[in-house]
Amino acid sequence: MLHALEGLPLEITTGKSTDSVVAVLHGARPGPTVLLRADMDALPLTEQTSCAFASEVHGTMHACGHDTHVAMLASAARLLCARKEALAGHVVFMFQPGEEGHHGAKHMIDEGVLGASGLLANKALALHITSTMRSGVITTRPGPIMAAADVFRVRVIGRGGHASQPHKALDPVPAAAAMVGALQTMMTRRVSASEPSVLTVAKIAAGTTNNIIPEIAELEGTIRTLTETTRSQVHTEAKRICEHTAAAYGCSATFQIERGYPITVNDAEVAATVLDLAATVLGTRNSEPMADPMMGAEDFSYVTRQIPGTMAFLGACPPSVELDAAAPNHSNRVLFDEAAMEHGVAMYAAFALDALR
Repeated sequence: MLHALEGLPLEITTGKSTDSVVAVLHGARPGPTVLLRADMDALPLTEQTSCAFASEVHGTMHACGHDTHVAMLASAARLLCARKEALAGHVVFMFQPGEEGHHGAKHMIDEGVLGASGLLANKALALHITSTMRSGVITTRPGPIMAAADVFRVRVIGRGGHASQPHKALDPVPAAAAMVGALQTMMTRRVSASEPSVLTVAKIAAGTTNNIIPEIAELEGTIRTLTETTRSQVHTEAKRICEHTAAAYGCSATFQIERGYPITVNDAEVAATVLDLAATVLGTRNSEPMADPMMGAEDFSYVTRQIPGTMAFLGACPPSVELDAAAPNHSNRVLFDEAAMEHGVAMYAAFALDALR
């Protein structure tokens, strides 16, 4: 990353708590500050793309396209440095690690990235490439665009015994199984149908052999919501369901929540600006308002909680692949159309130029 920025008229600092890089470009005239963000961590996958540039590290892959984000932002930095004399203000280039569950943006904010230019940034843009959208298109929306994602863990405690005498045990397995269905019923009967929310049980574990009733059964999953009210409600209701279901089976249960990223909320004015710029710079065909939020989570939410900003998506489905057959971002077979990256570079640069005219 540092090598890519070498020789440019930038003030560069590296992170204390993370491997982050912050580069600041000061324009020729005074003015506001724009922040442009790219995340740069890989995923714990073994790549199976057969690309010439495939990862050579077993179990590590840039599956989510974060390497393309870094390349686009570094290229935009070069373009904007070449236009330094035209800028009335400052650009902060935020190269962020730790987006995949490690709160990297929060660490960078704590270290002062939002005020790295000497002034608090007054608007921000993050682009995220996606393999399941038409190549070259930019899409975003005002308001909530990505969900809060929280992890829940349930521990059902019974009494172990032999499989031939279940009446002498307190079997946690049927209690845990009942919870799975009860939680889904709760989501449809206790949460408003007009409030998008998703609860997924993704892990069930119990026992060590086939003829012993275990003492413990465990469930883990995620809760994804688009408002803080619904978030709090689902946490409370899920805890109640699990504890009472366990009691109905003669067991007990502990319920824990690990709060994840907040809801990512786009500033309406900034989102409109991004779509207008996309239409102007890339053509109206490549500017699409996003109808519905995504239920994935994103730690750019920490940025948009403090300054007006927008998360936008850049389509990059390879032209040889049908959209419905494209491997998703977190697949070890994901491929991106590199031609779409030109649109990403253009959007980063256009966003800064528009704000600092």
